[in-house]
Amino acid sequence: MTRTRRTAAVLAAATALLAAGATAPAVAQPEKAAASCYGGAISLTYRYSTAAVEYGTYTTTSRCSDINIKLSGSATGFLDACVVFVDHTTLCNHDNTYSTFGPQWATVATDVKDGTRFRLRVHAYDTDAQNVPFQLAF
Repeated sequence: MTRTRRTAAVLAAATALLAAGATAPAVAQPEKAAASCYGGAISLTYRYSTAAVEYGTYTTTSRCSDINIKLSGSATGFLDACVVFVDHTTLCNHDNTYSTFGPQWATVATDVKDGTRFRLRVHAYDTDAQNVPFQLAF
């Protein structure tokens, strides 16, 4: 088959598919992936404690490649949080340090393998964090 005939055949097939209502495959959009990840978030509430509070054990899914946290818009104060990978350690990730989180989605642990068991360890950034609703996506 010559190049012209092959091109014509491909164009005819594409035209027939479009006429039949087929659409071109969609390219994955980061926003859609994030929406899917955050759409599966669970809601939790931190109640002030002088000691760290642990949530979980949870298991990561293919829905998110990271472990993410977001404080509710109604939250007052900030939270310090870290992830403990329970099958490997009793210490927090990032050299056993906490990071501070607020009302925007942020990553507590990055590039976590699917099926990884973890706990979220949280403590108050300051005494304003009495009852802090937040979401966890993983």
